[in-house]
Amino acid sequence: MSVQIGNIDLGEFPLLLAPMEDVSDPPFRYVCKQNGADMMYTEFISSEGLIRDAAKSRQKLDIFEYERPIGIQIFGSDIDHMREATEIASLAGPDLMDINYGCPVKQVACRGAGASLLQDIDKMVAMTKAVVNATHLPVTVKTRLGWDDNTKNVYEVAERLQDVGIKALTIHGRTRAQMYKGAADWSLIHSIKKNPRIKIPIFGNGDIDSPEKAAEWRMQYEVDGMMIGRAAIGYPWIFREIKHYFATGEHLDKPTIAERIEICKTHLQKSMEWKGARTGIFEMRRHYSNYFKGVPDFKEFRMKLVTAATVEEIMDILAEVDKKYALEMA
Repeated sequence: MSVQIGNIDLGEFPLLLAPMEDVSDPPFRYVCKQNGADMMYTEFISSEGLIRDAAKSRQKLDIFEYERPIGIQIFGSDIDHMREATEIASLAGPDLMDINYGCPVKQVACRGAGASLLQDIDKMVAMTKAVVNATHLPVTVKTRLGWDDNTKNVYEVAERLQDVGIKALTIHGRTRAQMYKGAADWSLIHSIKKNPRIKIPIFGNGDIDSPEKAAEWRMQYEVDGMMIGRAAIGYPWIFREIKHYFATGEHLDKPTIAERIEICKTHLQKSMEWKGARTGIFEMRRHYSNYFKGVPDFKEFRMKLVTAATVEEIMDILAEVDKKYALEMA
C-alpha cells in the first residue's frame, strides 16, 4: 500500500534523504535522486535568517523540478517568526514544509530551537499549529526520542502533533543527550507506529547503513519508510542498493572506480551550475574523500583534488585516478 503525505504518493516503502547542514544542497540531492531517493529535504533553514532576508538562508530555498517531491525544513525558537518563515518558504514552491525538532548541536538546541523544543511540548505544539495554519502545504516533523534518557516523550509528541495537523513524523532513534553517539534505539519508534491513535506515516531514522539492516529493521519495527542521512554522504548508491535488496534479497555490485569518478563529475557539474565555477569547485572539495573512501593509497589524489582550482585540472586528476585504479580494483 502506498505511503501518502497529503496528496504526495511516495510508493510502498519510501527511502528519504535526511536534511543535513552543509551536505544536502541541490548538487548532492541531485546525485541521491539519481540513485533512488524517493523524497528529499533542503538543508535546515533558520527562520530568523529567512525573516532577515539573509543571503545564505535565502539560497537554501533553491529547489528544482527534478528533485520533487521535496520539502523545505525550517527551525527556530520564536512561534511568530516560524509562522512568518513558513509563509516565505511556501512561496519557493516546495511540496511540503518540515519542522526541525531534532537538531542536537549547541548553536541550535541551546538557543531554544531544534531538539530544545523536546523540553517544552506545549510550545512545540503551539509552534507546529502556527506552521500548519500558515501554509497550504502538508507539514511534517523530524524529531528525536526525547531530550535525554529520563525524558523520552516522543510518544506524547507524536499524538499531540498529529492532533494539530502534521501529515508525517520522522523519528531519529536517539535522544538529544546522545547527539550521534551510541546505537539508535528504534523500539520506541515501533511502539508509536503500533499506537492505534496514530494514523500518519512514521519514518525511522538513525544507523541505517546497509541493505541487510534496512530489510531487517523494516520487518522488525514496521515503520512506513526510512530516512537515511550520514550513510548517504559519499555513497548515494545506498538508496538503489537497499531497493534492490528489498526486491531480490541480493546485493548489487559495489560502485566501480568509473562510477565513483562519474558521480564526482556529475556532482561537480551541478555544483558549478548552482553557485558558479569558483564556488562550485571550492564546495565540491569536501566531498572527494567521501566518494573515494576505502580506496587504498588515495591520499595523494585527494590532496590534488582539494587544491585544484580549475575544472580542467580536476578532470585530469580524475583521469589519473581512473588509469591507476581501474585495473587494480577490477
